[in-house]
Amino acid sequence: MSFAHKWRNFQKLTEAKEQSQLMSPFQQKMKARRKRNGRMYTLGGNVRPFGVSNLRFEGLEEAIEASALKSFEVHDTFDPDIWDDETLNSEVREALLKIANDFLIDLPFNITPKDITLTGSLANYNWSKFSDIDLHIIVDFAEVDENTELVREFFRNLQTNWNNRHDIIMKGYEVEIYFQDSNEPHISTGVYSIQDNVWLTKPTPMPVSIDYANVRKKAEDVSDRIDHIEKMMDDEDEGEEILDSIDRLRAKIRRMRKTGLERAGQYSVENLAFKVLRRSEELGRLSALKAKAYDELMSIEQ
Repeated sequence: MSFAHKWRNFQKLTEAKEQSQLMSPFQQKMKARRKRNGRMYTLGGNVRPFGVSNLRFEGLEEAIEASALKSFEVHDTFDPDIWDDETLNSEVREALLKIANDFLIDLPFNITPKDITLTGSLANYNWSKFSDIDLHIIVDFAEVDENTELVREFFRNLQTNWNNRHDIIMKGYEVEIYFQDSNEPHISTGVYSIQDNVWLTKPTPMPVSIDYANVRKKAEDVSDRIDHIEKMMDDEDEGEEILDSIDRLRAKIRRMRKTGLERAGQYSVENLAFKVLRRSEELGRLSALKAKAYDELMSIEQ
């Protein structure tokens, strides 16, 4: 199948999803059947207890007590395992370039990136054991298709699939691939071009004052809302209502982080609360709840 054909299929699927989430004629039929059945079944016919999850992570408190908040403090130097003074370690650089190029070779179409960059805490002075190697592939989305939002969703699916399939650990840090539109500014105080081996935005060490109490409060508020969604599932509320609650919470989390970054940068209360939620696996728990809610909604009796 050609890329053009695959792209048209992806466009159709995305447009259908955007028109009405979980409310196609088939899905309406399944919803009505589910109401008549009154119980949840797998495709194999086994009864599944709705809302029971083994993925509940006790972790928000653990993340805080394990000094996750303290890990946001600033060092005097870059991580010496990743950097040779202020230049990316040659072994690390060559490996990251190979990972990015191998990923691009496997794409169903040819694309030449504008740049390949390293960003995040490992391109800054606030690195810690919780850091990831954020490998960004910079692409002009408009060169793929004029519908840049659709291209963004397409690349997001590609990067998610790759990150889920691979577990590459480099110098003790997990490698994560991201696509970034070259026409959008990246809000970061540290951006290094792996491709050209130069700093694009060079950070400077500076003392920071972190409102730990407020970070904790915001993270706990989101965790409480995730608990509430899980309770909705235990109470067997309507699947559409649960999915809507999850999507609204995820949108709130995205807005929270974006607002914090724009207002006060990476050390904002909102951005640090997001990082605590990610490190404690609360965001993973929310994603797992969404998948479970969708599966339960669409499951039917044998």
